[in-house]
Amino acid sequence: MSTTLNETETEKASAAASGASATERFHADKSPYAAVKDVPAERVDTLAREVLEAIYTTVRTHKVTYDEFNALKAWLIGVGEDGEWPLFLDVWLEHVVEDVATEHREGNKGSIEGPYYVPDAPERGARGTIPMRDDEGGTPLVWSGQVTSCDGSALSGAKVELWHADDDGFYSQFAPGIPEWNLRGSFTTDADGYFEITTVQPAPYQIPTDGSCGKLIAAAGWHAWRPAHLHVKVSAPGHELLTAQLYFPGDEHNDDDIASAVKPELILDPQQQADGSAKVTYGFVLDPVKG
Repeated sequence: MSTTLNETETEKASAAASGASATERFHADKSPYAAVKDVPAERVDTLAREVLEAIYTTVRTHKVTYDEFNALKAWLIGVGEDGEWPLFLDVWLEHVVEDVATEHREGNKGSIEGPYYVPDAPERGARGTIPMRDDEGGTPLVWSGQVTSCDGSALSGAKVELWHADDDGFYSQFAPGIPEWNLRGSFTTDADGYFEITTVQPAPYQIPTDGSCGKLIAAAGWHAWRPAHLHVKVSAPGHELLTAQLYFPGDEHNDDDIASAVKPELILDPQQQADGSAKVTYGFVLDPVKG
């Protein structure tokens, strides 16, 4: 079993701490792509007006009161103060943006990135073990696959970035007491496009519930669970980047994931081995960049 976070560390793995880390990471990695000044004014006008009209319709249809309006304002302020905008948007909106952005693809279906990606994870070659602690919990998992283009040709030198939660449901760099690159690694396919990764099966987990997102979940009577999953980014020259999450059969939250990110084609089929480990084969087909 992995080293369990003590009570103090668990408190520090809070919504505010995770939110601050996710916000800082967004500013470092994504802000250059989010400059509104690069979007035509006509499109900003259209999108903003339609979002506002949807809100107006909700207010009128459900006769929203001033008490409810002020509760909304207080909650929106709290989301910002908790640093939870990345969490909120990734959990409740990103899956729709991802569907629209990748609906043209002929190769693998993708899924959301989520707030816990960190670039430049250690390189482990075509066959290697992801960085982990000596006492890392979870069922050992050996995952092999091939990366190909839509025409079936193997993609040598393709990059497979993998990151996932540990057996306690925590991510390195977003929770205390975990080595920096724990369960984060980059793998590069061999001459025939193959890779083999040794890791552990992650645990299901709840998104942070002690902040404003948790208040929404409680007020709406929702649950906060995400099914166990592996995050991947797969890239190769001349091909579209694939971002996906891979899931495990039998997880009780595959059908009601709080982030609505599970797709049937992304569910793995691990085979249990006599030594208690599991093996799984799952490859990727990347779409060539058009034009």
